[in-house]
Amino acid sequence: MRVKPSWLLAVFVMLAALTGSSFANPQTGSGQAPAASAAPEVKPSPSAAAASASDIADAKANHKVWVNLDSGVYHQGGRWYGKTKNGKFMTVDEAKKAGYKAAKRD
Repeated sequence: MRVKPSWLLAVFVMLAALTGSSFANPQTGSGQAPAASAAPEVKPSPSAAAASASDIADAKANHKVWVNLDSGVYHQGGRWYGKTKNGKFMTVDEAKKAGYKAAKRD
């Protein structure tokens, strides 16, 4: 079976477009995709980062909970205590007054 060159070229161009390759665009010259203008990377502020091990130990000693500010849930211990990206320590009363709810599983 013989394949027509125009069909083969069409398949090649479609594959190049799907994979992001710029072989279909001879303007680049090098065969590499042109560099896209990168948006500035957004980094969380230091206060929005997970707590350090010493902060976690101090909070546990002072009977504080870890509030996940994104989900509205507070953790009294367990896997997510001091580990979520956007959270802070507070007392249970402070968390309840602010409208946060206790985690169902800790």
